[in-house]
Amino acid sequence: MTEELVTRGDVEAAAERLDGVVKRTPVDSSRTFAERCGADSVHLKLESLQRTGSFKIRGASNRIAQLSESELDGGIVAASGGNHAQGVASAAAAHGADATIVMPEVTPMAKIEATRGYGAEVVVHGDVYQESYARAMAIAEERGATFVHPFDDRAVIAGQGTVGLEIVEDVPDVDTVIVAIGGGGLISGIATAVKAHTDARVVGVQTEGCAHMSESLERGEVYERDSIDTITEGIAASKTEEYTFRHVRERVDEVVDVTDADVTAAMALLAERSKLVTESAGAVALAALVGDYLDVTGETVAVPVCGANIDLTQFADYAKAGLAELGRYRTLRLTVDDWPGSLGAVAEAVEGAGATVDEISRLPPRSGVDPAQTELSVAVEGSGPDHLDRVVAALDERPEVGTVD
Repeated sequence: MTEELVTRGDVEAAAERLDGVVKRTPVDSSRTFAERCGADSVHLKLESLQRTGSFKIRGASNRIAQLSESELDGGIVAASGGNHAQGVASAAAAHGADATIVMPEVTPMAKIEATRGYGAEVVVHGDVYQESYARAMAIAEERGATFVHPFDDRAVIAGQGTVGLEIVEDVPDVDTVIVAIGGGGLISGIATAVKAHTDARVVGVQTEGCAHMSESLERGEVYERDSIDTITEGIAASKTEEYTFRHVRERVDEVVDVTDADVTAAMALLAERSKLVTESAGAVALAALVGDYLDVTGETVAVPVCGANIDLTQFADYAKAGLAELGRYRTLRLTVDDWPGSLGAVAEAVEGAGATVDEISRLPPRSGVDPAQTELSVAVEGSGPDHLDRVVAALDERPEVGTVD
């Protein structure tokens, strides 16, 4: 018999079950993003401030709270790129159950260590999530443990749906809700709650390098990608599952695919304008607005910012990449006669043009360059493309700087 889709009642029951267990995260209105995309208002649902740093604790806690004593005694197993791992580990610890989490080899160390910090045993296995999933299923069978799926589970979807329930309570006039898609559990739950209370449009977003849902919708059946190539490891699933796909097919209005560059731009803007550090997957939904993929003119828009678990060095790299995508960060190649005597002139020219030198490095010699000269790589941050063009012009006017490429 085909399992019934998650209902409004399931989500409301999950909300009662999770009361006092998870945070009711704030909604932050952003005039900056509204002006950028032409919306009447944009509201950021800050699940990045949730316990464990993402929404995943909602679904995991709702699932584990419904296990029997014997199931808890038998232990819990999960597979995850990081956020579901921490949600399961935290929820298992709260119920006195042992948890084993299988994580892909590409998982950032910050997420691995955080999962261990919640008391779980971590097994690092597999190049992609599907390999980790297969190993986790094998461990669960070997130990007789309960496997908690990250998205293809009724209780998990209902738990994630509490994000949507809070959105419609806090933004009752919402016209469009934009949600990142990995496996599809979050958008399935949010769409269930939103459609039960409003006529709002629900839009899903994936990055091109892991997009499977748009192809699945076009084919009318679950499609699995052969490979994944994206910086958004938190949503890097190669496919959805049939139960989750049914929710998306029936309750989601549209799915768009953005680029990794769009994601880094969203990350940079979130840090600068909203003072939020997010992981790459956490900025995917907003990237659809930053990248102008949707017409939301005059609308009230809600966007879950769904995760903040990222290594700070990686965040810094992505933020710089985002500034470059926005035309505010550029790396110049300079050829100078006097090294290191010309460094002062370079810094003076850049700062005199009102920009900032982020980094200067000496490049190794290469064919075609006069060995009496030195090439420099100079990373410069400014307010936009025109401003950085003025910086280049200022450098060109300094004879001691040499040539600028």
